[in-house]
Amino acid sequence: MDIVVNEELKAYIDPLTPDEYQALERSILAEGCRDALVLWGNVLVDGHNRYGICQKHNLPFRTVQNPRFQSMEDVHLWMIDQHLGRRSVSDFQRGVLALRKREIVAERRARSAAQAVQDPTPVPEPVAESADAAAPASPPPVLPPEVSAQEALETREALARAARLSSSQVVLIEKIQKQGAPELVAAVKAGMVSINAAAAVASLPAEEQAAAAAAGAAELKQAAKRVREAKRRAPAAEPAADANNADTAEAAPPAAGDAPPDTLQQRIAALELRNAELQQQVEALRAQLLAAGLEPVDAADARPF
Repeated sequence: MDIVVNEELKAYIDPLTPDEYQALERSILAEGCRDALVLWGNVLVDGHNRYGICQKHNLPFRTVQNPRFQSMEDVHLWMIDQHLGRRSVSDFQRGVLALRKREIVAERRARSAAQAVQDPTPVPEPVAESADAAAPASPPPVLPPEVSAQEALETREALARAARLSSSQVVLIEKIQKQGAPELVAAVKAGMVSINAAAAVASLPAEEQAAAAAAGAAELKQAAKRVREAKRRAPAAEPAADANNADTAEAAPPAAGDAPPDTLQQRIAALELRNAELQQQVEALRAQLLAAGLEPVDAADARPF
């Protein structure tokens, strides 16, 4: 069989570090390729590094088909689950994979629901016992098909459990993904900066994030410290501002453009970080309620997913 290497699948999971690749190569040269390569038809799904090493050294290997694959989404979900269970995957990588799985499951649910609405299964009408009882009945509501519990990642708690993380870590990783500059994300993946510090730095403009990442780990820590200090100063400055406004109620408020750009950026960064912390507190309270056997209120602010 001619094995096909799909570059999109090969790049779907973060590559091994040079040290990890060399360790794998030494292991295969010493013991052979012990694990079979997983295929979908003739497309290589799992074992790209092993396949490359075996090709390089002309070593034999085994292959196995996965009969459960029906689509590329199935392949992606299987790859994510495989890597979520590996100890060598970092916390940040596990969070990214779990968030990626949530997106796939959400898209699949949306398609299933839309298909159910467009093409509902006809329900036979009940036979009336008499002419008087033959009143028309309203049709039953159309419900989307059920999704297996394994794929149901509706809450941040479920997402965190899948990735073996805390709910607060999921919040921070999602913020880094959405707001982090590529240089900052690369620094987190390389272990140059912690998830907590990177989430704080992600509140800064992209140019400042990139500059801090280029300057190294020490500068990233200092940038995170500055954001946190700005967040702590912001609540203390608000009462003073309110008092000044009360004394000069008839005076026109200053325009937003009059404030220095650095001050505005610090306020925005502080508010965004405070918002992330409040979300963490909400999720912690929800977890306590669930542990106590109580059902949390399903409100938009308490359940952001």
